[in-house]
Amino acid sequence: MMNGFALTSLYRSLTRHKLYAALNIGGLAVGIAVFLILGLYVRFETSFERWLPHHDEIHVVRTELHLPGSPFNGAYPVTMAGLFEQMRQEFPGLVGTRLRGGKLGGSVIREDDAIAADVVQVDPSFFDVFDIPMVRGDGRRALSEPSGALVSRSEAQRLFGDADPMGQTITIAVDAPQVYRIAGIFEDLPKTTELQASILIPMPRTPPPAVQWSWYRWGMVDGATYLRFPNAAAARAFAAKMPAFIRRHAGQDLGPDPTRIISLSLLPIARLHLEPPGGAESNGRRLTVATLGMVGVLTLLIAIINYVNLATAQSGLRAREVAVRKVLGASRAALIRQFLGEAAATAAMASLLGMILTEVSLPVINAAGGLSLRFPYTLALPLLVALVLIIALAAGAYPAVRLSRFSAAAVLASAQAPGGGRRGTRAREALVVIQFSLAIAFLIGTVVLVAQTAHVRRSDLGFRRDGLMIVASLADKRIFPDQARPIVAALRRVPGVLAVGTSGSAPGMVNYGVDSIDLPGRPPLTIGNVIVGPDFFRTYGPRLLAGRVFDDAHGADDASDWTKWKSGRNVVINRKAVEQLGFRTPQDAIGKTVGRLAPRTIIGVIDQLRFASPRTAETATFYQYVRDVPYPAVAAIRYTGSSAAMLGRIRTVWRRLSPQVPLVVETADQRLSEFYKADDHATRLFGIGAGLAVLIGCVGLWGLASFNTARRVREIGIRKTLGASSADIVRLLVGQFLRPVLIANVIAWPLAFVAMRTWLSGFDDRIALSPFYFAGASLLAIGIAVLTVLGQALTASRATPASALRQD
Repeated sequence: MMNGFALTSLYRSLTRHKLYAALNIGGLAVGIAVFLILGLYVRFETSFERWLPHHDEIHVVRTELHLPGSPFNGAYPVTMAGLFEQMRQEFPGLVGTRLRGGKLGGSVIREDDAIAADVVQVDPSFFDVFDIPMVRGDGRRALSEPSGALVSRSEAQRLFGDADPMGQTITIAVDAPQVYRIAGIFEDLPKTTELQASILIPMPRTPPPAVQWSWYRWGMVDGATYLRFPNAAAARAFAAKMPAFIRRHAGQDLGPDPTRIISLSLLPIARLHLEPPGGAESNGRRLTVATLGMVGVLTLLIAIINYVNLATAQSGLRAREVAVRKVLGASRAALIRQFLGEAAATAAMASLLGMILTEVSLPVINAAGGLSLRFPYTLALPLLVALVLIIALAAGAYPAVRLSRFSAAAVLASAQAPGGGRRGTRAREALVVIQFSLAIAFLIGTVVLVAQTAHVRRSDLGFRRDGLMIVASLADKRIFPDQARPIVAALRRVPGVLAVGTSGSAPGMVNYGVDSIDLPGRPPLTIGNVIVGPDFFRTYGPRLLAGRVFDDAHGADDASDWTKWKSGRNVVINRKAVEQLGFRTPQDAIGKTVGRLAPRTIIGVIDQLRFASPRTAETATFYQYVRDVPYPAVAAIRYTGSSAAMLGRIRTVWRRLSPQVPLVVETADQRLSEFYKADDHATRLFGIGAGLAVLIGCVGLWGLASFNTARRVREIGIRKTLGASSADIVRLLVGQFLRPVLIANVIAWPLAFVAMRTWLSGFDDRIALSPFYFAGASLLAIGIAVLTVLGQALTASRATPASALRQD
């Protein structure tokens, strides 16, 4: 009887107050949807490599640099190509494999046309480490054969269509073209992996000629080394042996104490995605994921606060219903069960709606963020059940305990004011303060994120981005200098080309050497070294601060013959190097010679040329010149006219001179966009979460304004009878709701300041945390709050005193 009555009571409550019910359920559903979506994002980012069997046993070997004062210091998940061979010789029984290649790591040659592919060279022991699922064939046997190849399911479809690929032969070019036989097909690797491979081929048994000199050279990197250990203790024990191992093998390349320069560490493969290479950027990805996870949790908290606030405010209106129920024999326990049950049922409806909103929103979120999120019902449903119970306790406990305690006689005699009185009002105001503190902090964070991402996109990199194309495929190891020369010469003759510069580095493709300059009375200076060819500075056009740039009229500019470096060479340095070399001004550096063992004479000083991520610090760099095309080289083309037309002309030249290598050419903006992509995605997701958090807060504020205004109808009528104007009533009501929002600003500013300062610290080139960002976001929040309650205030102020005083 009581259960049926409770369900009827819930139905009547929802239908009698349709607007409140919609605000309650809708606001909570949106909060749950934001929580689920951002939770799925965090789960996606933290699940990389966890699909692999025994992923907890797999470690990647990282090369760590410890160069005094070097901006390149940090841990990099790459090693020299021959490291695993040296390790196996010294540590018999070591389980591991090398991976050489990856995204666009090679090409498939078909009828004199090269098709770029994610080719990876691996050791025969690959499947001892990475037990990837096979569709057909025996992967271990295939990789033990010098000409065996494995392709992914989608790559097999791309290359062979509906034909059976097993046993087919293809020509694959990595170091040099070679014919391979398809001996197996493996499943496509999931999105949650850093392993980018569509074709697996055996590692060369002897070093290829092009990289023979660097295969066993410490300090050089060419691929990744993965090891597998039975447990974490075995991995730690092996890592402890690395300093002695380095001293035994690296001394001939790095000096008597190589461990001062380089070290080897092990990183569990599951942590690789969130710990990218280097120092400056390595914390950025983890911080972004943690921030968005926090946004999801706090948005849900705002939604729960909003729900609890409206639910407790509305429950006070049911005091007489509780009194009648008590007169009819309802016990306090039955009333508590009723209120908790109603809260659970309402929360369940909101959770169902939130789940529907999540499913509908995921395609849009995936497209906007470049993600592949899916809703895992087996994991999400238990979470939603737990969430429903938490919300039911939070929203139902207060009215259940408080209202069930009322005296029926006192309530029916109107001795108890519904709504909780002054204490209830203060409690609701405190919840509004918490709610808007978080919402305003989100708004400030969104403004700062948008400002920073816009800043790095338009910041001065030292060169003009428009009218610049980068031919990255010129650096392919299959293109030797005698092949690169005619390509560069042909590109210079293309109509519309103003200049073609070559270098080992380009926008979005940093390939600095590292050099050390000995300075009298000071520790050696570690400095970046970039080898450039003719027209490099003409192509990029950096600002010349002092001196001149290289030209062929000065014979000493040419540093092609490395055997003459001990006699001296001319260099151009950047402004950062001026500071670190101890010169007061760029002009002071001109003509000075630095370094005793390998003297360098400074002939020019340029402003910055930033090719790396905005999170990477600007580095002290010197440029040295070779009259020929450097090896390996990236070509930068300065042009006029249509980009599409220029791309077509470049493609024609490339196909004529180097058909065996796929052309990789992009504009400078396209190359640099990879650096901005992750922060752009994070900004979008953060902005969506912040906007919805503010929306939920405003929905709650509107509901409370409507509730309180309805309760104060008689008071407003009396005030108007005593002479208060409509403007006075509006100021009274708006001021009442504006007070908690203003208090919320005081709490939100310090929270936002600390959070944004931490996030911005990951950028070398960053904006200042201007007070305008905080003031602007606060004014926006206040404006939204005023508009939210203004409608209710205007409606109440226009009511006639007579109609107000007639209300019961």
